Amino acid sequence: MVSFTATVGKGHEISVESGDLRFWREPLVRPFGFKGGYLTELWQAAVTLRGESGESATGLGTQSVLWSDAEMFSSRSETDGNELMLALTRRAVELVRGRSFATPFELLDDIFPEVLEYGRQISGRSDLRPTFALNALVAFDNAAWTLYARENGFHTLFDATPEELRRGIPAHHSRCAMIPLVTYATPIDEVRRLAAEGYFFFKIKIGHPGAQDEMLARDCERVSAIHEALRDVCTPDSESGKACYYFDANGRYERKDTLLSFADHLAKIGALDQTAIVEEPFDEMNEIDVHDVPMRIAADESAHTVSDAERRMDMGYRAMALKPIAKTMSMSLRIAAAAARRGVPCFCADLTVNPTLVEWNRAVAERLPQFPGLGDLGLLESNGAQNYRNWEKMLKDVPQGGIFGLKRETK
Repeated sequence: MVSFTATVGKGHEISVESGDLRFWREPLVRPFGFKGGYLTELWQAAVTLRGESGESATGLGTQSVLWSDAEMFSSRSETDGNELMLALTRRAVELVRGRSFATPFELLDDIFPEVLEYGRQISGRSDLRPTFALNALVAFDNAAWTLYARENGFHTLFDATPEELRRGIPAHHSRCAMIPLVTYATPIDEVRRLAAEGYFFFKIKIGHPGAQDEMLARDCERVSAIHEALRDVCTPDSESGKACYYFDANGRYERKDTLLSFADHLAKIGALDQTAIVEEPFDEMNEIDVHDVPMRIAADESAHTVSDAERRMDMGYRAMALKPIAKTMSMSLRIAAAAARRGVPCFCADLTVNPTLVEWNRAVAERLPQFPGLGDLGLLESNGAQNYRNWEKMLKDVPQGGIFGLKRETK
């Protein structure tokens, strides 16, 4: 069982009378490659919670078995993995009926250990990653946040956040730098097109399939081609005036010396100074200290909970990828507050989520402290437009009233 200590404010007690779950499958434009695997579709979940007061709220979630537990993804078919994650969401809806909560944090504390244990039982895997359960709980947690906000009359995320956690979201940027994703299969012409459209901060998947030597060679070749394509990009929003690189290895590097060889290649081609973030170079079980790595190393899926994030910061990680849309809003706000106490910057990473969840991510990104090397703007990855076949149709379903269906916070 996994547990964590709650830090909460107080709303009035909310009793849940019932809950419902529905889902649908969204196809992707092309196979989406990372962690040495490929996705062909992403399942979307919608959880509705009804309070005894008569108020109800719906939250959305996007499932990613490959991101949350790569071993789970590789051990069964893509559909079977999605069905298993959906079973955890369904279990949460069953568990919440008849329960009461004062804040979403309290409800997550109450439900999460039971959902994780249930997942371990039905999957037959005692080592099922906590992030798998958190990903399954996003729609549930968002429904709880919306119900909590409506029951208590909160109109913005900042209003709804307990005072002791607001240190993690103290800013109020009027703009966010949008981060597109460059996968293994993204054509170089598309990278150039994104730059021509005004993007300057690029998330680039590294950790190509294959043995470590082959992986490093392919990563270096790919990065060289991307850097050449972006060499002439200029922007007033970075201190260097050039494009910024955010490399995501998804735990594919096995040794520090391999990562240092990658850094040497970046220096050789003139890209090291433009490297803002290197995310999750090592598998979370491979606890390597990174204080001496000449790049800002960020934790993502290894930071399941606050204690995990603290452990990574102790190991020299100098950034946290927040994923309200993948690890729940409740957990992400706690991690943001813990990082703020240590002076470690955060940013909001995507899970290739639907447009409504992009707005949930934006609500956090626009309030995070300024990221080093950037101007006065939040940092928000969003790659759904590149990867969903039906993105334009999905845009029509975005609520116009902000993340709680009420109003968007303005500066």
